[in-house]
Amino acid sequence: MATPKPRVKVPKSASAGEVITIKTLISHNMESGQRKDKDGNVIPRQIINKFSCEFNGKPVFGCDIAPAISANPYFEFSAKVMESGSFTFTWVDDNGETYSHEQAIEVK
Repeated sequence: MATPKPRVKVPKSASAGEVITIKTLISHNMESGQRKDKDGNVIPRQIINKFSCEFNGKPVFGCDIAPAISANPYFEFSAKVMESGSFTFTWVDDNGETYSHEQAIEVK
């Protein structure tokens, strides 16, 4: 599997108190552990199992992910921004690998 690649869409700027929409997607095969390879061996489960978003170190959104989610999990959620800062997005997979992405926003 290629290295998972996070993609995030956050507005570059917003007004104080504005509710913004955040979109995230990570390229990941999300193997459920229920399929078999050509030799009949079970392909081990390998999924992103946790996702979280923080703004300036404070939690904004988070979830646990089950094997039934599709490959390349996509999340869209809203957040109210009161000050300039950075969103930190974190995905964790079954092997304990962590993938992160940071995106700044300027509040005017």
